[in-house]
Amino acid sequence: MVPDAGIFSQSLALGQEAHLRLTTRTNLAMRTLMLCAANPDRLVRKHEVAAICGASENHLAQVIHLLGKRGFLYTRRGRAGGMCLARPAPQISVGAVFAAFEANVPFADCFEGSHTTCPLAGTCRLHCVLTEALEAFYARLNSVTLADLVVGNVTLHALLRVA
Repeated sequence: MVPDAGIFSQSLALGQEAHLRLTTRTNLAMRTLMLCAANPDRLVRKHEVAAICGASENHLAQVIHLLGKRGFLYTRRGRAGGMCLARPAPQISVGAVFAAFEANVPFADCFEGSHTTCPLAGTCRLHCVLTEALEAFYARLNSVTLADLVVGNVTLHALLRVA
């Protein structure tokens, strides 16, 4: 089971809003994996994911391709094609999925290494704080599996069940 949100719930309790936004690709990747996990007895088709998740099939095609390439999904082309989890849901870490989709998106300009345009690079301590925060963020995500999100979540299964 997924533990509480820790610092985020503490921040929200103090009246502060947490503003962290995922890329659309990461969001679609997680929705796709949850849909496949909720339908383990069949191949799920791209158009079914698009309809249930409210996404374009073209955008989903890119996400599905990367999920397959990274070993999260098994995909089969053609008339009898579709997709399913490439490994059991307890073996798919949420952090690994996020890393697959977010790794190439620098969190801030100073994370771009020698390509940074930040005039404070090399002297700013914010980079260290952000690095620690990102490490904690990924440590938390790595502690959660796809199964933690899906197993026993009756309401989610009702939403993601493909007829």
